[in-house]
Amino acid sequence: MKSRAKMKTNRIEAFSDGVIAIIITIMVLELKVPHGDNIAVLLPLVPLLLSYVLSFVYLGIYWSNHHHMLHACSKVTGSVLWANLHLLFWLSLIPFTTGWMGENHFAILPAAAYGFVLLMAAIAYWILQQRIIISQGENSILKRAIGNDWKGKLSPLLYVTAIVLAFVSSWFAVAIYVLVAFMWVIPDKRIERVLTSEET
Repeated sequence: MKSRAKMKTNRIEAFSDGVIAIIITIMVLELKVPHGDNIAVLLPLVPLLLSYVLSFVYLGIYWSNHHHMLHACSKVTGSVLWANLHLLFWLSLIPFTTGWMGENHFAILPAAAYGFVLLMAAIAYWILQQRIIISQGENSILKRAIGNDWKGKLSPLLYVTAIVLAFVSSWFAVAIYVLVAFMWVIPDKRIERVLTSEET
């Protein structure tokens, strides 16, 4: 009797790429074209533009790390599929909180809600990572690549701090969101190094 073929990562990668592309498209459509041809008409759009740039960077970080993580994955299980959908659900809420925060000039509640969505996306990413490691076994490439994963552990703590501080000053929260984005935007070579060592 033939053994069932392992599910590959092709479809989950293509689907995730498509969803993230749509999320970015939805966000940019929130930037309404102003009526007028001078700089003054752009000023009301500055908060929306800043929140868009921050969210674009976050989505870019998730897309890049998701891409690397799936390259360290040799097969896909049902729990991996659902964990991936769970991550995409929270990422799909980013346009809503981005628009809400930008429209209200980084007010307290929208800034806290933005942090909550980032927190849940970080947790969802961690769950997906763990499901992949479990599906690949104790000696999985991903487990060896992430090591202590200090950034993955620190980020949720910073998000919780930002959510609390948002009720003191929303700018404290925004500063933490920028800090976390900066922390992750620096290229992470861990998975690439392990994959390269596997090939040699």
